[in-house]
Amino acid sequence: MAKVFIVLGLVFLAVGLILNFAGHLSFFRLGRLPGDLIFKRDNMTFFLPVTTSIVLSILLTLVLSLFFRR
Repeated sequence: MAKVFIVLGLVFLAVGLILNFAGHLSFFRLGRLPGDLIFKRDNMTFFLPVTTSIVLSILLTLVLSLFFRR
């Protein structure tokens, strides 16, 4: 169980660093992919990141499958 938390912490750290420094890169559009839904009303904005969630799920599946191979 401790290994899982260490790996998850490292993954979150890496994603946080990438997102922090990726604001300067124009090709890195995580969170603004085609398929992410944005609903805007007068004083409300609702953001539903469908495509971003799918991409992150695939990436996490690949990364975790590398660590937990049997």
